[in-house]
Formats: sequence, C-alpha cells, structure tokens
Amino acid sequence: MTTKTQEPVITSIEDLPISESKWITLNKITYTDQTGKSRTWESATRKTRSAKAGVDAVAIGNILLPPPGSAHRTPASTLLVIQYRPPLDAYTVEWPAGLIDAGEDAEAAAVREFREETGYDVTRVLSVSPPQAADPGLTNANMQLAMVEVQLPGGELEGVLPEQRLEDGEHITRVVVPLAELYDRLIEFTKRERFVVAAKLLHFAQGMDFQRKQKYF
Repeated sequence: MTTKTQEPVITSIEDLPISESKWITLNKITYTDQTGKSRTWESATRKTRSAKAGVDAVAIGNILLPPPGSAHRTPASTLLVIQYRPPLDAYTVEWPAGLIDAGEDAEAAAVREFREETGYDVTRVLSVSPPQAADPGLTNANMQLAMVEVQLPGGELEGVLPEQRLEDGEHITRVVVPLAELYDRLIEFTKRERFVVAAKLLHFAQGMDFQRKQKYF
C-alpha cells in the first residue's frame, strides 16, 4: 500500500460503454407481472459471480477476543474497515468484505479476505448466512455474511495492528470498536463529513441495539 498524500478527487464522470465494462453490465429485463401485464426493468449485473459459490461476495462480521491469559480484561470487539468508494465519493465504514474467487466458497473467501484486509488469521468460522440480496431493486448482486471469531495473539504491542496484504489501489484503514459500543460509534461516523456507514453493518448494529433496549421478547 502506498502512503496517502491527498484526499481522493473525482476528475470526471462519463457513460461507460458496455464493451469496455470489466466488472458489471446492464440488462433490460422483460417480464410478465402478477396481472399478466408485460413490463420491463433495468438491472446492473456483475460479471464476476463465482460459479462454485453461486454468490458474488462475502462480508465478514468478526469478533475479536483478547489473548488467552491476558491480564487486561479487554471486552470483545469488532474490527471495522474504512475505505474510499468512488460511486459515493465518500469513505465507507464497513466490515471486511470482498468478491469470491473462482473455486472458492464463501467460507474460504472470508478467511482469505480477512487476512488480506486486516492482517489477522481467522480462528473459527462461527456461521455462514444464506445468500442475501444486496440491492434488489437495482442489481442481482448478492452476498453471504460469514461471522468469524479471531483470538488475538499475545505478545504484541498494545494498539499495534498486524501488517495488511492489500492489493494495488487498496487503501484500507482499520478501526477496532468494542461490540457494546458498536451502534453508538457507527452513529458518530455518520456525522462526519464525507463518511457513510455500509447498510449491512448498520443494520446488524441497530438490531443489536434494538434487542438490548426493546421489551418485545
């Protein structure tokens, strides 16, 4: 990863010919609705879906646990990543995530992507969700959510994160947040200029907060 020297700046936006598109394409869908009427819909479609997984991407919800025998009673935390997203012209606060490579399933992709983006090795995969729609009114893009546990190694300097294995062009900042503070910390991020919290992360945190405060069950 190269050293940051400036804030990202969009220098132009123009229509992209389908023939030049590497990652997505546009489709016109013609279908017959529930009343028998013919209708059309415009959709963006990824070109990179893994044939083995049948899913485009995986997001990695993660629980960081303190080193075994640690004298510090550090609460369980989660590691967030912050990166610039050109479609939003903003920094997004997310869980680590990435596309599933050919020959991978969501679990293997989660372990690989987590190591690359955070520098940590996954200790245990707790669960992998069924495929989820990302934005069903716009695209057929889908994903799975892998929840993982990471046992932090002992002997490291406090506050020092391991080396990332980022690809060229990736600039990812890592932030560790106690789980108990996750929702409030995400709301703080939303108040920053040019920051957006990813929906799947905010929904998870908001659900935790709702479950803690509500009296329905």
